[in-house]
Amino acid sequence: MAADNPTPLCTWPQFSSGRFSDLGREISDPQTQLDILVEATRLAEGVCDRRLAPFTGLVETCRAVGVDPEEYPGAMTPTTQASALGMSYASALGGDDGVRRVWVEQYAPRYPEMWAYSGVSVSIGTTYGGSGAATGFTGPDPDTGYLWLSAGAYVPVGSLVKITYGGGYQTYPADLVRAGKLMTAWVLMRELAPTKQTRDPNSLWDDASRALAGYIRE
Repeated sequence: MAADNPTPLCTWPQFSSGRFSDLGREISDPQTQLDILVEATRLAEGVCDRRLAPFTGLVETCRAVGVDPEEYPGAMTPTTQASALGMSYASALGGDDGVRRVWVEQYAPRYPEMWAYSGVSVSIGTTYGGSGAATGFTGPDPDTGYLWLSAGAYVPVGSLVKITYGGGYQTYPADLVRAGKLMTAWVLMRELAPTKQTRDPNSLWDDASRALAGYIRE
């Protein structure tokens, strides 16, 4: 089984050079250090219910619903030659009023200039069984996750839209690094502190419930 290996929100030197240096002073094994940092990063993502560390190959699916009335084709709307050909093709397939707007779940809640997408692909499956890759799209936009399908794309209402993409913060904002340090300190204190609380059944249940919060069925 492949190991979970996100880029931690903070490095071990960043963590151990601050006020929590005493917590990790006896942990010298690089793999153990990395495991703790990765755990802290995933816990931070669970608290936010969103991806923060860079990721690849995420697959999201949604049902294409609704058409913006402003995007219905109009006979007097100026178009370029390329877009006119695309609209004609969609019209021939019965897709004049196809869906144009899709949003991915993962985007930058703050500092979008530090976020980047990669490896974006979109496939469309229609209710009658046809499917194919969508080549005419722009985005997603880092600040909203908005992905715009061009007028030539054949996306009837009710289609299944599958988006495969990577993304995440390429540079971590300072406040996320701080959060990574604090979460790492929490992991170490709960794991290593020789107190009754760390082995108390109720406390263990609370810790497990906190770790499972992002997996709860809504």
